[in-house]
Amino acid sequence: MSSRFQRNRYIDSFLANLRLEKGLSTNTINAYGSDCQSFVNWVESVAHADILHLHEKQIENYVKSFQAQGLARATINRKLSSIKHFYLFLQKKKFVSSNPIAGIAGPKNIRSLPKSMSESEVELLIQSPDCESFIGLRDRAMLELLYATGVRISELTNLQYANIDLNRSLIKVMGKGSKERMVPFGENALACLVDYINFRRTNNLSLNSRDFFISQQGKQITRQAFWYRIKHYLLKAGLSPEISPHTLRHAFATHLLNHGADLRSVQMLLGHSDLSTTQIYTHIAKQRLGEMLKKHHPRG
Repeated sequence: MSSRFQRNRYIDSFLANLRLEKGLSTNTINAYGSDCQSFVNWVESVAHADILHLHEKQIENYVKSFQAQGLARATINRKLSSIKHFYLFLQKKKFVSSNPIAGIAGPKNIRSLPKSMSESEVELLIQSPDCESFIGLRDRAMLELLYATGVRISELTNLQYANIDLNRSLIKVMGKGSKERMVPFGENALACLVDYINFRRTNNLSLNSRDFFISQQGKQITRQAFWYRIKHYLLKAGLSPEISPHTLRHAFATHLLNHGADLRSVQMLLGHSDLSTTQIYTHIAKQRLGEMLKKHHPRG
C-alpha cells in the first residue's frame, strides 16, 4: 500500500499539472485539491484501501456517502469531476493501469436560473450610497462599474490604477484561468470613477497604493467587505436581501440581451470560454419578456 507521503505527492503533482498545463485559477486548483484530499481520506479511513488499487464498487460507495450527507447535485458532480481528472492524471503517468471512476456518472444537474434584477431595482441600489463621503463615493463607483461591465466581484476588487483607461472608458481584468480581457464602460460609470479619483487626490488618500478601490485604512477592499456594503444598501433601498454582487453581473447580461445585444458579444464581455454558459441568460430574458406580456397585454 502506498504511504501517506506518496499519496500526498500524487495530489501535489496533479495540482501542479493543472496549474502549468491548464492555467486554472488558484481557487479552482484549491477546490480540486480539497476534493482529492477528502477522497483519499475516505479511501484510507472508510474503505481501508489504496487509491492505486480501487474498484468501481468502492467508488460507488463513495458517491453514496455524498447522498447520505445530503450534498447538492452540483457539489457531487464537482467532486466526481475532480476525482476523474485525478485518475486520468494517474493513468497518464502510469501510476494506475485502469480508471475505476471512468464508468460512474453523477446525478443529473437541474440547472436553476440565476437571480436577476429589474432595471428599476438596479437604479434604486446604485442611487443608495451617500456620495458626500469617501465610502459613499467609492461604493457608488463600484456599483456603477459592476453593473456597467458585468465583471465578477473578485475582478472588481482586484482592479488597480494601471488597469483603468479613463480616456477610452476601458478596464482590463484578469478572469478565470488567468485570462485577460478588456471591458468597456459607459458615461455614468466614468463620471463616478472620476469623482472617486478626484476625492482621493484632494484628500491625499493612499495615493501611493496601486489598488483602485480601497478601505478607509488605505488597504484593498475585500470581497467580503463590499458584500456587506451591498447588504447595507439593499436594506436602505428596501430591496431583497437575497441580492448579491453576482446578481448585478446577471442583471448586466440579462438587460443587454433584453435591449437587443447579441449572445457572442455578451459572452466576450462576461469572459465566458463556452457560449453555453452565456446562453442561460437568454432563458432569463425570455422569462422576463413572458412575464411582461402577461402583465401588460390585454389578452395576456
